Amino acid sequence: MNELPACDECGQWDQPALAVDAVAIRGNEILLIRRAKEPWKGMLALPGGFVDSGEDPEVAVVRELKEECGIDGKVVRLLCVKGDPERDPRGHVVSIAYLVAAFDEPTAGDDAASAAWHRISEVEEMAGDHMSILEKIKHF
Repeated sequence: MNELPACDECGQWDQPALAVDAVAIRGNEILLIRRAKEPWKGMLALPGGFVDSGEDPEVAVVRELKEECGIDGKVVRLLCVKGDPERDPRGHVVSIAYLVAAFDEPTAGDDAASAAWHRISEVEEMAGDHMSILEKIKHF
């Protein structure tokens, strides 16, 4: 296996962080959390978070859904990848959004202040670039 080239000074390769977002749809509703922490504290967002070292992103999105909403899910398919270096104030974060099957009633956990199903047509503002992800599912 070929290794990634590393920085001569620090021995690390400068890479963006990898995150995942769960897009769970139930009829005309979408599962959203209200962020408990900055950035975007208090705003609606898709459940998600960072992929752990050595973790498959599909495993990570199901784990994050369970940690933030207390429900199990199953990856249906890849929805989109967001990678604009300016999309997150914490630095360059690439996020993989997955369409996830999940139907139970959520309970907030981890860094979510709340978790609930919201009518898609009534969601007007979301954290970061999550509205652009929501727009993708409106065209299904």
